Amino acid sequence: MTTTVPLGLPRRLIEFTLDDEPVRVPEGSTILDACTAAGKDIPTLCYGDTLTPKNACRVCVVEVEGARTLAPACSRRAEPGMEVRTGTERARHSRKIVLELLASSVDLSTTPHVAGWIREYGAEPDRFGPDAATVADRAPKVDNDLYVRDYSKCIMCYKCVDACGDQWQNTFAISVAGRGFDNTIAVEHDASLTDSACVYCGNCIEVCPTGALSFKTEFDMRAAGTWDEPSQTETTTICAYCGVGCNLTLHVQENEIVKVTSPHDNPVTHGNLCIKGRFGFQHVQNRD
Repeated sequence: MTTTVPLGLPRRLIEFTLDDEPVRVPEGSTILDACTAAGKDIPTLCYGDTLTPKNACRVCVVEVEGARTLAPACSRRAEPGMEVRTGTERARHSRKIVLELLASSVDLSTTPHVAGWIREYGAEPDRFGPDAATVADRAPKVDNDLYVRDYSKCIMCYKCVDACGDQWQNTFAISVAGRGFDNTIAVEHDASLTDSACVYCGNCIEVCPTGALSFKTEFDMRAAGTWDEPSQTETTTICAYCGVGCNLTLHVQENEIVKVTSPHDNPVTHGNLCIKGRFGFQHVQNRD
């Protein structure tokens, strides 16, 4: 018996100029898609490959010929004949300012790649005030045994809200609360997670780009100084709790599972898991 796998409708290619070089991408692709295909490193923070772009952080801006403002590469669709430049002085200066403002207002110490971007763009967060880690004045919320909310690291990218809402989990346990400098991510009535609608799927942790949401195991190990990510190994396996077939990536340090993620390109989960798949790994290393 022959099985036919639907590949979807073919998309026509459109051509435009990227940094003075002609490129061709499928219709509907974003500028960021084209940059990635061309091997260009465009910084992103609020962009998630499993979520609809929110254009919140603005570190991926590029210059489009004829446009009045800089365009966010993560959401701007490529158009035939457009001319895009990714490394102009205007774009680089904008990224530098955004990085300075973010790093001066939140703690980016656990945000991947940011330290390199700050060096690359010559950002000087200190010129906007003291180190963010000392002024954030937001103690981590540790109200359950599974994950921790550290809002001193939150850049308000809304990825966790989208993952908990109509884009994936449809639990709607968290949303944006407050206004201006007081806005934050919170559950209803700013209650503890144990008194909220949270189902502890951990999909918000999966998409968080800064470590504002983290496994309790990771949080405790970082506090103890034992978290050693370079030494960790990753093994992808299949969750054994039910018959759905979700893929799990086990992060192992010193022969102990320290956290679980899921491949974003998996056609079953797209990076999402339930509470059992995400947090139910303790029995694997129970020595009793």
